Amino acid sequence: MNYIISGKNIEVTEGLKSAVYDKLSKLEKYFAEDTAAQVTFSVEKDRQKIEVTIPMKGHIIRAEQISDDMYVSIDLVLEVIERQITRHKKKLVDKEQNAAFLRDAFIDEDIEDDDEVKIVRSKRFAVKPMYPEDACIQMDLLGHNFYVFRNAETDEVNVVYKRKGNTYGLIEPEF
Repeated sequence: MNYIISGKNIEVTEGLKSAVYDKLSKLEKYFAEDTAAQVTFSVEKDRQKIEVTIPMKGHIIRAEQISDDMYVSIDLVLEVIERQITRHKKKLVDKEQNAAFLRDAFIDEDIEDDDEVKIVRSKRFAVKPMYPEDACIQMDLLGHNFYVFRNAETDEVNVVYKRKGNTYGLIEPEF
């Protein structure tokens, strides 16, 4: 597998390159040797982001992850790509069409069916009435991407969420 590594607003150090080679080398068992993986690091404020794109015939495997630490982002993006590869393998109808990109041993290997939805964690919390603006502040304080609350104006359960460009969204039920 060939790696094309670049950086936006960040100098790609030997440590980062080494981490990419070490972690993403686990993917080499799925791809042919001449497959190219485009890896882009970027930093925006305190967000460490990695994007990985692996083009294949008729399909693109792509993932991006953001965290406070670039090495954590690398680990997270690896998990996402492995899931995408497994899903793609399931969808293969014609082995011959994609044989040049995926190794035969991987295509023939049996895997467990992951299509079943599994809830692995459940939380309970008090939903107190507040205004959407207050819910956005609470969400930021918690460091989450969304926040569930009871709208003080409508007395309905709503969700606020972060959008790109440092903006927020509000989800309201419709009956």
